[in-house]
Amino acid sequence: MRPTLGVFLGPVELSSPLVAASGTVGSVVEFAKIIDFARYGAATAKSVAPEPWSGRLAPRIAPTNAGMLNGIGIQNPGVDAWKEDVGPHLGRIPTQVWGSVVAHDVQGFAAVAASMETVGVRAIEINLSCPNLDGTPFALDPVISAEIVRAVRIATTLPIGAKLSPDAMPIVPIADAVMGAGADWVVVANTVMGASIDIETRRPGLSGLIGGYSGEAIRPITMRCVLQIAAASPDTPILACGGVSHADHVVEYLLAGASAVAIGTAHFALPRVASTITKDLQRYLRRHDIDNISDLTGAYEPW
Repeated sequence: MRPTLGVFLGPVELSSPLVAASGTVGSVVEFAKIIDFARYGAATAKSVAPEPWSGRLAPRIAPTNAGMLNGIGIQNPGVDAWKEDVGPHLGRIPTQVWGSVVAHDVQGFAAVAASMETVGVRAIEINLSCPNLDGTPFALDPVISAEIVRAVRIATTLPIGAKLSPDAMPIVPIADAVMGAGADWVVVANTVMGASIDIETRRPGLSGLIGGYSGEAIRPITMRCVLQIAAASPDTPILACGGVSHADHVVEYLLAGASAVAIGTAHFALPRVASTITKDLQRYLRRHDIDNISDLTGAYEPW
């Protein structure tokens, strides 16, 4: 009998523990011919704001020896245009599509969430790593993070995931705050803040100097975050995200305490990476005589 890949992430049932991470598959719709979304339990669209955001000037992406830096500035058309252009096509995606909301103030997050619910997204991810008007990411402050989640919880009946930042030190109080405010799970985590400089041109790799660092090199950092939250708050459902490109990475995150695992930067090099990961996960489960992949969650053996 083939092992079961279905899992629960809080109240949401997923056909697979794999989730396509926000910001790496566009609105999901335009990548439908490139990525086999049937391999995913869910796919999260790129973050959308109350009004159009133009994003940063080029260069907005910079390669590094391991991973990449991005400083896109969350460019998006605004929720009204997004609903008109993307909403009618969500039904043809062979997995559930989640919306991602972003704003510069609490009520902006709530407004986008309420608007997205009308076009058929199945859950809302709150991108707390966006900076507020003072330039500080909301995700570093448990009080404002909780206020945002509470406002979104009032605005929508959909399940909610709060996307945390690995730069939050400590991260456990942030996770506890958003769960207490009504989140159904936490996404652990977003990119790590980073920067680079070209020694020949002496110019920063990104026009905005500081950006988000992603890729395989950040996995130990997000792994630490998952372990800390799972140990301190074992009832908190976790969607792990950071540096995933192989089935081994998925298994490692599950063992650390995650219920599901998101794939992000790997899509840029391997758009069909989920197909390979799915096959390898099945092999792993058969080799270890595991009937359901959810049995791996939190099952690491301490020294």
